Amino acid sequence: MIEPRPTQNIRRVITAASLGTMFEWYDFYIFGILATQFGKLFFPAGDETLGYLSSLALFGVGFSVRPFGALVFGRLGDLVGRKYTFLVTIIVMGLATALVGMVPTYAQIGIWAPIILVILRLLQGLALGGEYGGAATYVAEFAPRERRGLYTSFIQTTATIGLVLSLVVIVLVQQFMTEQQFAAWGWRLPFLLSLGLLAISVWIRLKLHESPVFSAMKTLGKQSKAPLRESFLRWRNARMCMLVLFGTTAGQGVVCLTGQFYALTFLTTTLRVATASAYFYIAVALLAGTPMFLFFGWLSDRIGRKKIVVTGFLLAALTYFPIFRGITEAANPALARLMQEAPVVLYTSEHKNDLELTLLAISEAAQKIVLPAPAKVTDTELARSFLNQHSVPFTLMSAASGAPIALEIGGRQVAVGFTEKTFQAALDNTGYNAITIQLPDGKSVADPAAIHGTRLILLLSALFLYVTMVYGPLAAYLVELFPTRIRYTSMSLPYHIGNGWFGGFLPLIASSIVVATGNIYAGLWFPIAVAIVSVLVSSFLLPERHDSELSDDAAE
Repeated sequence: MIEPRPTQNIRRVITAASLGTMFEWYDFYIFGILATQFGKLFFPAGDETLGYLSSLALFGVGFSVRPFGALVFGRLGDLVGRKYTFLVTIIVMGLATALVGMVPTYAQIGIWAPIILVILRLLQGLALGGEYGGAATYVAEFAPRERRGLYTSFIQTTATIGLVLSLVVIVLVQQFMTEQQFAAWGWRLPFLLSLGLLAISVWIRLKLHESPVFSAMKTLGKQSKAPLRESFLRWRNARMCMLVLFGTTAGQGVVCLTGQFYALTFLTTTLRVATASAYFYIAVALLAGTPMFLFFGWLSDRIGRKKIVVTGFLLAALTYFPIFRGITEAANPALARLMQEAPVVLYTSEHKNDLELTLLAISEAAQKIVLPAPAKVTDTELARSFLNQHSVPFTLMSAASGAPIALEIGGRQVAVGFTEKTFQAALDNTGYNAITIQLPDGKSVADPAAIHGTRLILLLSALFLYVTMVYGPLAAYLVELFPTRIRYTSMSLPYHIGNGWFGGFLPLIASSIVVATGNIYAGLWFPIAVAIVSVLVSSFLLPERHDSELSDDAAE
């Protein structure tokens, strides 16, 4: 058995690993937060809904490549060492992020603008794919067994702190310029700031020593010669990777993205809360809840990791619908009232069921991102787009074959056939024009005076509590399931598939479902379904090893 023999102060290890990882998350998240800006700057002008979905797809691209980064850097980490590998990852991330702030727009260089942006986003994803596994493994291999959950939970806080840092930087930049200036060039400044964060991170990590567990294993000659083959071509370990993916990381990915990014998108895009206000409410909820990462990490050292993680999945699946309905009532009471008193129904002979609409919306969005040529659209698509752009929830119903589309509000037919003028008049006459107010700058937002701020923060905090439950103990949970010689590789791949594919594309998938169906809550079915699968797999098939030492035969 190889036991950790710390060769440097554990506080320095945690600080160095956490700060670097936090800066890396900052780099990754500012891209996601500002992705909606890219729809106008880096894609052809035209369909606003398509531009919005394109920006979410671009956000997801960085997540999609993370598993490949896990393979590349995980292998290096198991062959060369933990320290040097995640030193490389932060350099790649920092440089790619800074370059995003220098990319010319679509108006300046045409199709090359989104191509360059995608390449840089891919580099970000590759770097992050190697970062988390290295940092979590590094801290865990220094930590004593009885505090492994607590110490690794500091790493778990970095994603949230990085998100809050990115929100604060963006808001501060916005305070020193007009909205037009920020949209034109000010958005570049948070990206360029990453050069300074990169310098700090590299300086800190150069002072670290190699993990004592890895060093001892290497001295004894137990180092893996082929970590990829051992991890994924040997059934015992490959089976564990699959169980970890579907039992923990897929569920954790959707719960984390729902509680943070999708909640933010829901506030700003669906409920039309002013961006600065939405940032504030999210930031308050995140900061208030961040200590819970440490609490659940500490608790997992005493009662085990699995109980806490599974409870978080189950609570999320059972309460997402009522929480998001409560968010609507707190953030935009006028919209919530109209949804009850005057529901909107769109009758069309082109009606498809919700699953067909969802798959069609996702495929069309992906196709137009690659081939952005304008496509012929039907009156139904125009009507759906109009209602979505005006934040009006609706239900699609079948009409007689060949019949023109019809709009019904509150049980009364108010328009036959689609024109923007008739649909706008219908909304004005039924009160849907009151779900937003117009600011002096011409922007339409939910009435700030009507927002129930305390209630909204409590509901957002509930969403974030689930994030801390499923994520706080996760690093220690994953580390304990794999042997030292292939730990970096084995834990990184399922983690980044779960986060990168299931979590990373959640905003696109959920928003596409909402756009296609008109139901602002329908997108929640995706994270709920994934969370339920994780509850079942984790409960019945994954072991609990919080009392084990990090030995080379931990997964044998």
